[in-house]
Amino acid sequence: MFIRKAKETDHDGVWEIFSSVIKTGDTYVFNPDTPRSSLQAYWFADVMDTFVAVENDEIIGTYFMKPNQLGLGNHIANCGYMVSPNHRGKGIGGLLCEHSLQFAKEKGYYGIQFNIVVSTNKTAVDLWQKLGFRIIGTTPKGFRHQDLGLVDSYIMFREV
Repeated sequence: MFIRKAKETDHDGVWEIFSSVIKTGDTYVFNPDTPRSSLQAYWFADVMDTFVAVENDEIIGTYFMKPNQLGLGNHIANCGYMVSPNHRGKGIGGLLCEHSLQFAKEKGYYGIQFNIVVSTNKTAVDLWQKLGFRIIGTTPKGFRHQDLGLVDSYIMFREV
């Protein structure tokens, strides 16, 4: 497996992952019915650096990095990560995050902030903490979980 910058020809592979991840309505704020036409704005906007993890010519994971805020807040990055459901449990999410930490450092970011990590997404919370992120805030009932209703969400941060 290797991680590289995404290309225009990767959009189909990223869409397969994106659409399968958001349809569960339990980890991302994107509406489960988000149309394909929104992928450009959500994952490939001009302000984003987007990467893909590739194995045997198949895109098995992806992430984006962008400034968390404009202007005087642009020294903090924000990222989103997704792994193909068929490839979960293989450490790909951790490898994507480690790659993003290095890339953030190269780009001159001071840190990475996740604005909304769903508290019930124990796998993600545990992984981010293992990689040095800490919970710096909780938004009570900040996420409308498709099955559980309103659940807390976390803001997580790590310096690079």
